[in-house]
Amino acid sequence: MSANPDLIRVLAVDDHPLLREGIAGLIKGERDMELVAEASDGEEAIRQFRLHRPDVTLMDLQMPKLNGTEAISRIREEFPNAKIIVLTTYSGDVQVLRAIKAGARGYILKAHVGRELLEAIRSVNAGHKRIPPEIARELAEHAADDALSSREMEVLRLIASGNSNKQIADKLSIGETTVKSHITNILSKLAANDRAHAVTIGLQRGIIDLNADQK
Repeated sequence: MSANPDLIRVLAVDDHPLLREGIAGLIKGERDMELVAEASDGEEAIRQFRLHRPDVTLMDLQMPKLNGTEAISRIREEFPNAKIIVLTTYSGDVQVLRAIKAGARGYILKAHVGRELLEAIRSVNAGHKRIPPEIARELAEHAADDALSSREMEVLRLIASGNSNKQIADKLSIGETTVKSHITNILSKLAANDRAHAVTIGLQRGIIDLNADQK
């Protein structure tokens, strides 16, 4: 624990050491906050949170072992008042919603790390939420969209991995006619022109994440 109880105590979680170093440098220059711990994956984040009980946690989403959204959920289950800011390269509305539903109180794009991050730490520590305008617009744009079902997301992931309808049918133990029906629904819900377009939209909006699927 810090000798100064007035400092905002921060935990930085990201699997890229250079980004953590950048965050450490930013925080070191501030008189009202300190970096109390770092973690490189979701499991380590939970351990460090238990150990240090930070005021604000900066959480990457795409990490090995346990992703950021799952780590947020588990930390919030154990510590309901945990204040967590998602720090990511990704602005897809589905990814944002998952993080917010998990309990994140802020969402900052890594491209904006700097003064905006420091302001977000102070704001979230004071009990406010912090969502950048461009991300809020993305959320509003898709607020009324029909969400893909879990099976439709499975089908879309398999399409993205290069599987044919027959291969998808075999992997999911369903008929090709059912696969085609799912694809029709996917194209309609995503307003996509074809399979490739649907995959592009799915990746952009965070509906599917091929990196996470491969881990």
